[in-house]
Amino acid sequence: METTAHTTSAAAHIAHPRHQRTFRKAKLIVAAYGALSSVVLLTVVIRALTGHTVSSFMWGRSGGVLASAAVTYWLTVIAAQGKRWAYVRVRVVSVVVPIAIVAVDIIGGLPGWFVAMQVVCALTIGATAFVVNGSDVRAAFPKQR
Repeated sequence: METTAHTTSAAAHIAHPRHQRTFRKAKLIVAAYGALSSVVLLTVVIRALTGHTVSSFMWGRSGGVLASAAVTYWLTVIAAQGKRWAYVRVRVVSVVVPIAIVAVDIIGGLPGWFVAMQVVCALTIGATAFVVNGSDVRAAFPKQR
């Protein structure tokens, strides 16, 4: 019974208008990340169709970043409903994914236009970290014991 009361309490905290505004902002940022990821994939498609060299890495990376945007948006929607597990994952993704994107791009061998577009995506998803990691939002998702 304790778990049910705890879950209900967490859901009540997250229903506060301030928290819902925070999650609306987070969803908007993640949606922008998805839109930018779509532009990167579309650019790869257009370049391939027009005879430019496009590596399999660029295809995979573009598709993977777009997929991560879809999953992150889904997790953000679930977190906004008060699910702690989803909130924790949004926090982790919003910190780890930008680092991973930039780290792999720094390794080299990729065209400058691709790196630039990926860095814009990384900055966008990284902005989510600042929104969802605020102490006020974290307090709405207390650790369960």
